[in-house]
Amino acid sequence: MVNIRKLESELWESADLLRAGSKLTSNQYCMPVLGLIFLRYAYSRFKMVEAEILKNRPSRGGKVLSVEASDFAAKSALFLPKEAQYEYLVNLPEDIAAAGLKNTEGHAMNSLGEVVNNAMTLVEKQSEQLAGVLPKDYTIFSDELLSELLRIFNNSALDEVGGDIIGRIYEYFLNKFAKNIAQDDGVFFTPKSLVKMIVNILEPKSGVLLDPACGSGGMFVQSGDFVNQSGLNANSAMTFYGQEKVEYNAQLCLMNMAVHGLSGVIQSGDEANTFYHDAHNLNGCCDYVMANPPFNVDKVKSETCQSAGRLPFGLPGVNKNKEVGNANYLWISYFYSYLNAQGRAGFVMASSATDSQGKDKDIRQKLVETGDVDVMISVGNNFFYTKSLPCSLWFFDRNKNENIKNKVLFIDARNYYTVVDRTLNEWSDWQLKNLNAIVWLYRGEKEKYENLLKEYRKFLGNGSFEESLSDLTGQLANLQKRVKIEVEHAGRNDKKRVQAYYDEMIAAKNQEITIAKEAVWLYEKFGEGEYKDILGLCKVATLSEIEEKGYSLTPGAYVGVAEAQDDGVDFTARMKKIHAELLTLQTESNELMKTISNNLKELGL
Repeated sequence: MVNIRKLESELWESADLLRAGSKLTSNQYCMPVLGLIFLRYAYSRFKMVEAEILKNRPSRGGKVLSVEASDFAAKSALFLPKEAQYEYLVNLPEDIAAAGLKNTEGHAMNSLGEVVNNAMTLVEKQSEQLAGVLPKDYTIFSDELLSELLRIFNNSALDEVGGDIIGRIYEYFLNKFAKNIAQDDGVFFTPKSLVKMIVNILEPKSGVLLDPACGSGGMFVQSGDFVNQSGLNANSAMTFYGQEKVEYNAQLCLMNMAVHGLSGVIQSGDEANTFYHDAHNLNGCCDYVMANPPFNVDKVKSETCQSAGRLPFGLPGVNKNKEVGNANYLWISYFYSYLNAQGRAGFVMASSATDSQGKDKDIRQKLVETGDVDVMISVGNNFFYTKSLPCSLWFFDRNKNENIKNKVLFIDARNYYTVVDRTLNEWSDWQLKNLNAIVWLYRGEKEKYENLLKEYRKFLGNGSFEESLSDLTGQLANLQKRVKIEVEHAGRNDKKRVQAYYDEMIAAKNQEITIAKEAVWLYEKFGEGEYKDILGLCKVATLSEIEEKGYSLTPGAYVGVAEAQDDGVDFTARMKKIHAELLTLQTESNELMKTISNNLKELGL
């Protein structure tokens, strides 16, 4: 398992050291570096798919037939010619000019920068959607610096292609390069756990998927993974459409999709500004809409929005300058309008939008009265790299089951997360499953919940989850005692090795304990699979209940606050003890001040 935070930090530290030495600006340095990360990651996926192809490859004359581009196309993967493969670039001789290398146009190449530019050109020829997208300005680097960069990103951790690692690396690097490079303070990358939650609840299977604020394409990547894991081919089952005003972000999106073997239609530039344009003419046509739009945008031209349509509930509040003062409900209206009669939408939105007033409230009332608001989830602070603000996840379903048609599931997950570090929180995979399980039970999908319990029991055994947790906790305590003894008795030169050995065992045991804790958390609340409202966590509210609360969609207004657990401490007795301790400290302080005063007098001060 990749320690993504450690990987990010190590890659950044090494790459930025080179940038500082090169005297290049972040703007000059950013895209070429991301291009190398793309190329390295593409090579990892290429090798994985190649191995799959070769398993059943026919042979001729005793030799296995070589793979071809068409073989990779059949598996929705990106083929890499030899000269574009990362291993080839890393192992080039130092003297490029003497190697006799030629580019795609037959011209001699005299620097490593020219060779990498040529590699990017070759990759673009393999994917129509990558044409003109990849960086090709590597001649700004010296051969020495570029060679070192290639070595830095030749990291075996990037071979673990089971997740959107490249998206995380992009996100981290962009944030670190400079906030002025990452538009809107870097928040066009949706945290992976939020993306997963949106995809898991919407459950895309087939049809048209639109992200009208697509950033680096994380929604497409995760949806593709979801579809592929269900046994279907994402490119055959899904049609991906994206809009992104910032062309730079659109480039990242196309790169991200290509490396994951996905094809899509991405529009960028002013004509892709979703406030004013439906670039793909998809109003009323989408099976799925997913997005993390920029929050709280102001100065949006109301007349242009009005003429562009997609406002089934009318315009939000307009100021004297004929501008929409806060565009949150423009986005919300657009997302709903894009859906067809069976469509589902899931998106990230500022928490304030759940109970904003004025015209926003009027729109929200009309939206609630459709019966299509499905799930509302409150998310806590520190889920984004560059923002600490809380947010909400909204879900629409225009084809809800009749038994929940006029109901909304509210989940308050602000206090349910995993701390990654001081500034970043996320939902672990098991926490995502637990939150998703609440949605399953609300929808009456008990079988999915039962399968999750089976998954927990596969890890923990068939006993009670509480017993498993107790046993594992005891095992950890015993292991920690053994570590202390073993390290103390190890030779001076062996202490670090012994400690490292046991650290891995402790980490594995803590992982088991984490799984057990999540199993206990879920089972204590829902047992074998019956939905019930849980104070402080979840509540299914009817439309009449929502009306009573002024059409607020804030989960906390419905779920309430969980009762504080009794810690067994007598409050009155404890306060008496604290008071006595304060009086003692005050007396000691007074005595000290007297002593200091007397000493000063003796000194004539």
